[in-house]
Amino acid sequence: MVYNWQQLDWPEFSYDLSEVEEMLFNFAEQTGHVSGILKAMPEGIQLEAVIDIMVAEAIKTSEIEGEYLSRQDVISSIRNNLGLNKTLEATKDKMAQGAGELMADLRKTYADALTEAKLFDWHRMLLKEQKRLNVGMWRSHEEPMQVISGAIGKEKVHFEAPPSSRVSDEMSRFIQWFNDTAPGGTNEIKKAPVRSAICHLYFETIHPFEDGNGRIGRAIAEKALSQTLGRPVLLSLSKTIEADKKSYYGALEQAQKSNEITPWIKYFVSVVLKAQEQAISLVDFILKKSKFFDRFKEFLNERQIKVIRRMLDAGPEGFEGGMNARKYTSITKTSKATATRDLQQLLKLGALVQEGGGRSTRYQLYI
Repeated sequence: MVYNWQQLDWPEFSYDLSEVEEMLFNFAEQTGHVSGILKAMPEGIQLEAVIDIMVAEAIKTSEIEGEYLSRQDVISSIRNNLGLNKTLEATKDKMAQGAGELMADLRKTYADALTEAKLFDWHRMLLKEQKRLNVGMWRSHEEPMQVISGAIGKEKVHFEAPPSSRVSDEMSRFIQWFNDTAPGGTNEIKKAPVRSAICHLYFETIHPFEDGNGRIGRAIAEKALSQTLGRPVLLSLSKTIEADKKSYYGALEQAQKSNEITPWIKYFVSVVLKAQEQAISLVDFILKKSKFFDRFKEFLNERQIKVIRRMLDAGPEGFEGGMNARKYTSITKTSKATATRDLQQLLKLGALVQEGGGRSTRYQLYI
């Protein structure tokens, strides 16, 4: 197999945008729509929407790599790093702390030029607890950097990155390209989703770190979007990617075989567009959530508030499987009788709707 980086035209990517013109138009239209919605929101609800999106990105970018973070620790880390907590909240999950730190830094510094030092900082944020890795530096091992699947003895090599000896030069060229294609750059790419697609593929092909390349590559894709739009983007690429990881890895594998990348551009622009649509849905949900609490907060006890918040954390998709007495007792550490009584009260108030009956009775929020 001859990979894209081994070909004579590397890294001169070519592509045809005629196949994505409608998606690019829809993205521009929706970006304006979500910006207008946010401006019309009260400041507190705006902030809640921003944090919810950042939390989703931090959690889902890790889940793509098979790592599962504490949601509460991610929230605490983001709030700490955005200066929203009067006193710093403790975080037990150090990986969650690092992921939140990266999300906050990404938002605060989106307009800055990309540098080697910044990439090393992000790598240290994400992997500071990984003692077995060389953190905050390019990989230097002599063995090939390969993307592999399958059981031992039956491995399939999906991709092999440039050797470590080439990484420093390749990354210098990548960083120069990234900054040159930014707004006002000598080779500016004006379509935000297109620039984001190319920079993600470009970075993932070099695969410059021992670990964390996917997470940092998706952060770079988000930085490219925000820079080109001129404001921090309000969407989660990773949430959309994680919902169909097979398509993501398949599209990436195909794109790393040639420097004609029209299919990759088409795939990635569709991801960006879907992520924007999901963000609009989330913003709408947050508005409804705020109205929900305004309506019922005076009638709820602490147990009910705790359960409702847990159900709301599931977002617009709804609480998986619905709420029932067993789940209620597990969340609140109360008796089944109290759980049943609390749920019946919420049903009577109109805060919940009932689905099923008997042992299959479950409840969803009426929002």
